[in-house]
Amino acid sequence: MAKKKKNRVELRKNRNKPARINDWTQSFQDHGFAEEATHGGERVRAKGDLSRKRTVMQDGGEPGKSDAEPTSMPSGENKDFLRGRVMRVHGLICVVAGQDGKEYKCRTRRLLKSLLTDGRNIVAPGDQVFFRPSLNDEGFIEQVEPRHGVLTRESKGREHVLVANVDQVVIVMALVEPDLKPHLIDRYLASAEQGGIRPILCLNKVDLVDPAEYQPVVGFYSQLGVPTILASAETGFGVERLRRLLKDRQTVFSGQSGVGKSSLLNAVQPGLGLHVRTVSTVNQKGRHTTTTTQLLQLPFGGWVVDTPGIRQFKLWDMASEDVEGFFSEFRPFVALCGFPDCTHTHELRCGVKKAVADRRISERRYFSYLGMSEGTADEKLPDEE
Repeated sequence: MAKKKKNRVELRKNRNKPARINDWTQSFQDHGFAEEATHGGERVRAKGDLSRKRTVMQDGGEPGKSDAEPTSMPSGENKDFLRGRVMRVHGLICVVAGQDGKEYKCRTRRLLKSLLTDGRNIVAPGDQVFFRPSLNDEGFIEQVEPRHGVLTRESKGREHVLVANVDQVVIVMALVEPDLKPHLIDRYLASAEQGGIRPILCLNKVDLVDPAEYQPVVGFYSQLGVPTILASAETGFGVERLRRLLKDRQTVFSGQSGVGKSSLLNAVQPGLGLHVRTVSTVNQKGRHTTTTTQLLQLPFGGWVVDTPGIRQFKLWDMASEDVEGFFSEFRPFVALCGFPDCTHTHELRCGVKKAVADRRISERRYFSYLGMSEGTADEKLPDEE
């Protein structure tokens, strides 16, 4: 067994300073305590930053590294702990599937919640955890294992992990109702590469359009190495190919509200019974039907994760100089730039900008690059040619 080591970790402050009492002097004089001089022999104030840290035992990993922070807890080898996987999160309650085949409603140990992290919640759907069971199929999560295959985004200045420990993401987009948003696809592709998961693009509602008009879109993303499927949850078109890609894999379905994620899952596996709703006829926006991320086991092998629809997808912890690396078609032209630190935005001798002008790089993809590097979430893009 690996030797444990002590580690000082930051604690999130979960309370405000108490209101200052202004009448101490008056109360002291009124009660006649002035004659009883006190001698300060001990500290009553916090010792600076020490009051905001705590020593915990760490099994391994690098201190301060985000994916190692959840493991800074007692070892999961404790005989009273069970291993499990977080199936869904409802507020403060996590539904965990234990190795004994039962589901437990677990709360997170207070120390885990107080660890200073950038995430909205230290426990996410898909996490592998050790928990201590209690009565009535309840329990307490004691340890979160290091993650791999993470789909994440920024939400109100903090990291929002949509799901952890998956192999691939199916980016579900509707061709109409709501309209196709290629810039959102590009953001998903960058997030998938950043999280170490394989992207698959699924263009739903092909029964409402002429498929021939969207073959250039299919061809473009296929050339980038992204499997692209034209599908229809209504008619079943493309569903069998999608089912083959899901077999024996850990997959998350993600996309806007109203694009048909739950409908596609119902078509892939009849009997799931996921709730679906129609798109609003007023603003052509999807209505939130799936309200929480949940893991579903497929009888033919593998797991899928159904996620709530999103309104925007802002990338988390991505510096502007790193964005270029997520656009593989830029690479042959970067060496032609006149400056080694070219940002491909305002420079005169820019190989990438010249390639865009010569139509060797998609203008739409270039606008996606500008939006990501500038940190905007909802830039308007020209229609796909």
